Amino acid sequence: MSRHRFHGDPARFEVVAAYVGERFPTAKYVADVAGGQGMLARLLRKRFGMECEVVDPRGWTLKGVPGRAEEYSAGMADFYDVVVGLHPDEALREVVDSAVTRPVLVVPCCNFWDRSHKLGQAELLAAVAGHHRGLGGVCESVRLDFRGPKNLGLVLEPPVPDL
Repeated sequence: MSRHRFHGDPARFEVVAAYVGERFPTAKYVADVAGGQGMLARLLRKRFGMECEVVDPRGWTLKGVPGRAEEYSAGMADFYDVVVGLHPDEALREVVDSAVTRPVLVVPCCNFWDRSHKLGQAELLAAVAGHHRGLGGVCESVRLDFRGPKNLGLVLEPPVPDL
C-alpha cells in the first residue's frame, strides 16, 4: 500500500477489510460509502471475494475499483448485503439510516450527525447508537486494531420484525 497516499493510518483498510470479511462472511455485495480512492473496496474484492463498490461523489477510485460517483442515500441500501462507512463524513446519517434494512459498520471520524451541537467521539457514538436503538435496531460497539483515535465504531443490525 505504500505506493498510494492516504491520510491517517493506512493499516485501517487491512483491519476493516478483515473485520468485514470475518463478521459478514456470507455478504456478497458491499457498499464502501465515501470510500475515496477505494483501497477498502479493493481489499474486500481481492481478499474476500466480495463485490464491493465505492459510493462517493468525488469519483476518485483507483484503477480497477468499481465506483459510483454520486452521493450515497439510505435508499440504496437494499442493493447491498452490508454497508460500510469508514470515516464517511457527510454521509454519516445516510449510512446509519441504512441499518434499518441492512447491517452497517460505521466508524465515524467527524461530527456530521448534529451540527447544532459539538459532539466528541464518545458523544457522537452514543448519539448514533441511541438513534438506532430508538428504531428498534441492535447496536454493538467495536474497537478496530489500527492507530486511533478514530478506530471506534458501531455495528448496526436492522430491527427484528415482529412475528
